[in-house]
Amino acid sequence: MTFNKDVVIDMICYRRLGHNEADEPAATQPMMYKKIRARKTTATLYAEKLIAEGVVTEADFQDMQAKYRADLDAGQQVSRPTLPFVKSPHFIDWSAFKHEDWNAPVHTAVPLETIRELSEQLLKVPEGLEMHPRVAKIMDDRRKMAAGALALDWGFAENLAYATLLKEGYQVRISGQDCGRGTFFHRHSVLHNQKDGSSYTPLMNLYPNQPAFFVIDSILSEEAVLGFEYGYSTAEPNGLVIWEGQFGDFANGAQVVIDQFISSGQTKWGRLCGVVLLLPHGFEGQGPEHSSARLERYLQLCAENNMQVVVPSTPAQCFHMLRRQIVRPFRKPLIVMSPKSLLRHRMAVNALEDLTEGSFQEIIPEMDPHDVEKITRVVACSGKVYYDLLEARRERNLEQVAIIRIEQLYPFPQALYGQILDQYPHLTDVIWCQEEPKNQGAWYQSLHHLERGLKPHQKISYAGREPSAAPAVGYYSVHVEQQQKLVNEALGQ
Repeated sequence: MTFNKDVVIDMICYRRLGHNEADEPAATQPMMYKKIRARKTTATLYAEKLIAEGVVTEADFQDMQAKYRADLDAGQQVSRPTLPFVKSPHFIDWSAFKHEDWNAPVHTAVPLETIRELSEQLLKVPEGLEMHPRVAKIMDDRRKMAAGALALDWGFAENLAYATLLKEGYQVRISGQDCGRGTFFHRHSVLHNQKDGSSYTPLMNLYPNQPAFFVIDSILSEEAVLGFEYGYSTAEPNGLVIWEGQFGDFANGAQVVIDQFISSGQTKWGRLCGVVLLLPHGFEGQGPEHSSARLERYLQLCAENNMQVVVPSTPAQCFHMLRRQIVRPFRKPLIVMSPKSLLRHRMAVNALEDLTEGSFQEIIPEMDPHDVEKITRVVACSGKVYYDLLEARRERNLEQVAIIRIEQLYPFPQALYGQILDQYPHLTDVIWCQEEPKNQGAWYQSLHHLERGLKPHQKISYAGREPSAAPAVGYYSVHVEQQQKLVNEALGQ
């Protein structure tokens, strides 16, 4: 105030007892601890001040210490508790979300008239806003999708999920690196005027007095940003809170938040949280740093129904997955191995009816017409490798092979998995096919689930890349060779 300058206070603190009460810090810091032990404790200094001012007596101080120790010995709570149900706009009552029922039916379909109404608002652009030609083409395609003239792609289905939740009264918040546009040019939740650089966000302008929609292009500090979003989600049960990694392996930089808080916060502290992690994942020959979101790490952290790990393979699955996360009356973290190339894959599309009907499918069974009596081999997989398998199976007309997609790896849909396998009376071989190296991905972490659904005469085998210290190879030609090999192995070729 005097010099109109910032001031740094260099406050020197110390531990009286070292690392813990049994430690002997003087062994390595003898001179420092001579000084520390010569000082009176903070409690004594404060008591002397209060006694000198006549606030308490020496007897009062001794009684306080004796009572505190007695309470500790008796296991009584000595910290000052927070007041429950205090009348504050910041207090959140989580009691409605503490009774989880994973098997309770949840309705995530949305009426067609609502989809059309929200599509109109999403595609409405202010006068004078000149979009980039590529973005304008995407918006034109979305108009065709809304009219049913074009199959629905990932970006539009995702935006519709957010729009429907906003209409139902839920706040939506997304942060991450380039998440307004989407790293892979698919989301375009923010439109940028090519004339003057101004921007417009349709999801903020669906209807008057709507809940907030936040989309934040965050800094390249994954630990800081994910830590903030975890905290936000623990304080906002009625909002969809999402952190998106630019690539899935960028979450490496936030691993402490995932390990210490997201995966274990409920077990350790009773803290509920519905945060969503969108982690782009898929082996497309982009090298070791841009392929894997480290699926195996998340599955290793799974226990006691602490969180969900899903690998959606269609736009409709994304739509129902995001809606299910907030419509269900309980809150658990959601880890999503989200796509890269599937965002524009010609086969990864849906009809509008897939949003107006159905729900999230934990396992998608064989989709092609087939004779169950001929099936002797079931290939189970997750993610984009399904489409490689499907195209190869169709080309080779392999009538004895069925392909199923396990879209939710945890909690594993054990009963449904068993029911699907039971449809095939002559089944002898179940193959788990994955793109990731054998020591990574879902193989080792999910093998016990996959084996549990088998009969004595059936066996399970692995088809995928060999174990590797790195997530992926650096040469595209080697990637293609490996991918073809694992597809052939899975199909028994």
